[in-house]
Amino acid sequence: MPHDHADHLSPSGHPYRPDDDHPLSYWQTLEIAVRELLVEKEITTAADIAEQIDAMDARNPTMGAQVVARYWTEPEFATALLADGAKATREMGFDIGPMKLIALPNRPDLHNIVVCTLCSCYPRNLLGLPPDWYKSRAYRSRTVREPRKVLAEFGVTLPESTEVRVHDSTADMRYIVIPNRPARTEGLDQAALAALVTRDSMIGTGIARTP
Repeated sequence: MPHDHADHLSPSGHPYRPDDDHPLSYWQTLEIAVRELLVEKEITTAADIAEQIDAMDARNPTMGAQVVARYWTEPEFATALLADGAKATREMGFDIGPMKLIALPNRPDLHNIVVCTLCSCYPRNLLGLPPDWYKSRAYRSRTVREPRKVLAEFGVTLPESTEVRVHDSTADMRYIVIPNRPARTEGLDQAALAALVTRDSMIGTGIARTP
């Protein structure tokens, strides 16, 4: 018999969580049906699907941070990244897939911020899964209308002289923001520089850490 444990702790000392036993959504049912059909038709295997899921789960912002650090330190790579972001990152071993990737360098007088107003298009192959707030209706709508207020809520307050430019991702185009390189980092190698690059700084809702 079910009990409401919302205000009680489990034997482990953690709050009880409600069972996730609601009916499958239409999209969940469709995904299961397509997956089982692909396996049944021997187009793929369950092991191949699991391997791809593991590969996607392993992607994280450190990959994008390596791209930024290389941009900061290698002028030739910076030129290549601006010319064709997908090709330049693919040559680093980060395949963005069939989508176009555009690098957006910040400047002292320009700050870029990325949003997807329709859904949650995001450079997952470089940054991993998007944060929940990126997918929220509030972020998707307010960033376009009042980007400075949104940035301030993330702790980024910019001078009025700095232009804030909003970029809307699409189904076939992704963006990565290149944050300004922090001061006093001239002697750092790429690994140390990459450690200063945060996920939010590559979305535009943050800045790179100072050493």
